[in-house]
Amino acid sequence: MLHTSRDLSHLQPRDRAEVLAQALPYIRKYHGKTMVIKYGGNAMTDPELQAAFAEDVVLLKLVGINPVVVHGGGPQIETLLKRLGKQGQFIQGMRVTDAETMEVVEWVLAGEVQQDIVGLINRAGGKAVGLTGRDGAMIRARKLRMVDLNDPSVEHDVGQVGDIVSIDPSVVRALQEDQFIPVVSPIGFGEHNESYNINADVVAAKLATVLQAEKLLMLTNIPGVLDKQGQLLPELTPRRIDELVADGTISGGMIPKIAGALDAAKSGVRAVHIIDGRVPHAMLLEVLSDQPFGTMIRSH
Repeated sequence: MLHTSRDLSHLQPRDRAEVLAQALPYIRKYHGKTMVIKYGGNAMTDPELQAAFAEDVVLLKLVGINPVVVHGGGPQIETLLKRLGKQGQFIQGMRVTDAETMEVVEWVLAGEVQQDIVGLINRAGGKAVGLTGRDGAMIRARKLRMVDLNDPSVEHDVGQVGDIVSIDPSVVRALQEDQFIPVVSPIGFGEHNESYNINADVVAAKLATVLQAEKLLMLTNIPGVLDKQGQLLPELTPRRIDELVADGTISGGMIPKIAGALDAAKSGVRAVHIIDGRVPHAMLLEVLSDQPFGTMIRSH
């Protein structure tokens, strides 16, 4: 069911055929390939964008591409913490996670948010399955040691925030082979079965690497990475990234996002894109057209 704002009835049949024909080389190129999609921000909270996202994921699956969704849930976690009278605290873009906050994170991510996304994809005609890092012993983690960016001798205690030790993607591969769409919550487990809250961008990047994904698509609340003047940077190299971090253009929550993207690019993920999740069907524009979209991270 297309919403009126996305209705194509004004297009002549010939133009519609042209649109589909232009997608064909990309469908052929990516058939059988895996794409990891980090889903977060406005795209997760606006109903029309949610519907467009779910349709995109299902369409990619139907044309033979294997989408894997990794989701965040910052705004939803914040809402529940406020309701419980807790104030969220961040250090260098990472949420400080004490035991009570960890419980909230698990409720929100592995419960509410994950099931919403699974439901959306199923409603759009896909078969989605929700996973956390515990399922299939997928994401092993340890406590993150966070060194201060300005003073390396200082280490911040961010509580139950995890650093990925390893990812075993076999449960994801098994689901893909059975035509399911995996939806992954970024929660890992430690050697004593303790839970860890892991940055979703970092999980998406690492999962893309171990799955040898063709693309890593990160949906955000901005058109891509912007320079000091607010202009979109269509491509970023490691050297340019270092410069942008040094002058403060890339800061806060953008640091783990870019670091993860760069790691994935260096580890063999062919293309890493940071794209605007506020644009309906942003993913299809990126994957199935020759229109450059957002910021592409290059490995060199």
